Amino acid sequence: MHTHPRIAIIGAGPGGLTLARILHLAGIPATVFERDESPLARPQGGTLDLHEDSGLLALQRAGLDDAFQRIARYDDQGSRLLDMSGHLLFEEADTSAGNRPEVDRTALRDMLLASLPAQCVQWGRALRALKRRDDGCWHLDFAEGEAGPFDLVVGADGAWSCVRPLLSRYKPQYSGLTFIEFGIDDVDARHPALSRLVGRGKLGVEGGGKEIIAQRNGNAHIRGYAIFRVPSDWAAKRFDFALPASVRSALLEEFADYDDAITDLFRASNDLFVARPIHALPVGHCWTHRRGLTLLGDAAHVMSPFGGEGVNAAMRDAVELAASLAGEDDWGGAVATYETQMFERVIDAAQGSAEAAAVQMSHIGEALALEHLRQHSSNNSNVAA
Repeated sequence: MHTHPRIAIIGAGPGGLTLARILHLAGIPATVFERDESPLARPQGGTLDLHEDSGLLALQRAGLDDAFQRIARYDDQGSRLLDMSGHLLFEEADTSAGNRPEVDRTALRDMLLASLPAQCVQWGRALRALKRRDDGCWHLDFAEGEAGPFDLVVGADGAWSCVRPLLSRYKPQYSGLTFIEFGIDDVDARHPALSRLVGRGKLGVEGGGKEIIAQRNGNAHIRGYAIFRVPSDWAAKRFDFALPASVRSALLEEFADYDDAITDLFRASNDLFVARPIHALPVGHCWTHRRGLTLLGDAAHVMSPFGGEGVNAAMRDAVELAASLAGEDDWGGAVATYETQMFERVIDAAQGSAEAAAVQMSHIGEALALEHLRQHSSNNSNVAA
């Protein structure tokens, strides 16, 4: 008889929820513990593009193809690249022709939550510590008390995972890049020129040792990032985030040599600016298997956002871990096999992400961005000179 372990998943992000859903379909119960007080406690971030061999594969295994079609944005797969004077270097001709549909993070999370049993996710549960019992099982220590025992604890709790220190001594290291995030609401009606500038997908503008990326989200929202290669404490010294108007003015100063049609992105932004220093674990990060614990997603292999591999790798992790647990009588051995295969599988994505981060805003950064877009464009792309 196949005896399934008692499973706790720490973190209700795309990876943790995908794992819970696929396990549920296999008849394996799991409990997800999430520090957020509710699904709407904080913004979930911007748009994601899901890849065929990872994110989209996971949704197929989760039986959510039809639900995903209702929230997917196939028309927003375009890319535009400008120089700092506003000259068009590259543009996708058909923004719906790709195989990496966009989806808002909040919509993806809501879809996954709706697919789970009502009591599967416990909200407002910030993990403080894990306690190992003499029999090898684990208790979870929360402010409200303990939960458990659990045979298997899966750390799906992001870059600063509370579970990872029990498996690995490595911590994410600062990449040298800091993003200043901003947003523009109701862009189609209120700022039609900016709507056309960004287009149906992503806009990139690089020059002068800096970069701006703006991405179309659902509901006519633009999420943008001003990107700098600076020391880790630079943003806190340069910007007063308690005074949004001063942040806007400082960004305009930093990008004073960019065309006004581009820096209008800052002028039109709402009053929420957030500094996001970019961190990553070493390429090839791994650990010695320890029974009863494992990691997936950013907890296991956080990487820079260049390439869009993070959420896709997390959802593929969920597919592989769930398949291992459902298919083996020895669940401990199944977890060890999952880890070994995952370590190897993410190397290429992590390496590519690290290399992309290393050359951002370098003297060859614009040329490399243009070459990357050309290689990944559809046959109908229009490249401007």
